[in-house]
Amino acid sequence: MSLTLTILSFAAVLFFYLYWGIRLLPGERWQFVASAPVRKRPGGDWDGVNLTWYGLLSANAYAVAIGVLVVMMGGVGVSFAGTAVFVAVMLGLCVPASRLVAMVVEKKAHTFTVGGAVFVGIVAAPWVVMALDRTLGFRIPPGAALAALAVAYAFGEGLGRLACLSFGCCYGKKITGLSPLLRRLFAGISLSFYGRTKKIAYAGGMEGEPVVPVQALTAVIYVSCGLAGLVFFLNSRFAAAFLMTLVITQGWRFLSETLRDDYRGGGKISAYQLMGAAGIVYGSAAFILFSDTSFPPPNLFAGLAIFSRPLVIIFIQFIWVAIFLYTGRSTVTGATLAFHVHRERI
Repeated sequence: MSLTLTILSFAAVLFFYLYWGIRLLPGERWQFVASAPVRKRPGGDWDGVNLTWYGLLSANAYAVAIGVLVVMMGGVGVSFAGTAVFVAVMLGLCVPASRLVAMVVEKKAHTFTVGGAVFVGIVAAPWVVMALDRTLGFRIPPGAALAALAVAYAFGEGLGRLACLSFGCCYGKKITGLSPLLRRLFAGISLSFYGRTKKIAYAGGMEGEPVVPVQALTAVIYVSCGLAGLVFFLNSRFAAAFLMTLVITQGWRFLSETLRDDYRGGGKISAYQLMGAAGIVYGSAAFILFSDTSFPPPNLFAGLAIFSRPLVIIFIQFIWVAIFLYTGRSTVTGATLAFHVHRERI
């Protein structure tokens, strides 16, 4: 299969997935995957814990991003062991940061922020690459590794925004409250969310209201950016892959905040906007400082061949399960469960 056909096939799968999610996930039935009984009540019913589509879709996004990263790193000759340690360290920093930064900025203990986690990742990534290269001898080319990480992140966050559509978080402003120009621009592509347990309903009071489709726009922009970055990377244009991905994703983060209506901390310019702007400056400087010119030419099919190893599949599956359990167990919703026997079927 040719390189072009491979990338086009990948793009077709991704955009079909986005189409499915944007079309269906704002609906009421797409918030919970399952509910499990955890404690019996005196009357015979059970208190339940909800497992969410937010967690499942987030886990999917992480799995795709890590899969892309494994292929890109393998394509420039980095061993799977080196990539796995790199992934483990970055996840160990960024996943907890997604909750800790939200606690600091939004003063909420039961929410996540991708923006905060990304900023921590941008700051840490160059130093992690250098440490792994110099101390453990994994021979990781810094420029190629940073470019691969940026592209993988674009895919991960783009696909991860489907989780926001399911939960109804990161929601946009009401169409009726926009300026006439913006109203005309977004009226035809607005989204409406249904379900009283979605965040846009209980926190924003906007169930059923047409709103700016911030999550959908972010998903399409980031996945498109990731595909463009992947093409640059495979043509050995690592600086272009990194800087284009960094500027577009963090620039859109800054701009899209002006279209959002959920609480993002105090002030006209949110902490996440400042993080996005700072990330562009810091990331660009770090790439120039840490990058080198001794890049092996990427080989997509050598990277894909890594998936013939069962350990690679198990590694990604383990991360999928860990992310689902971490983000998919709802702490802001509950369930009451009752069970009965169908007597007519005995």
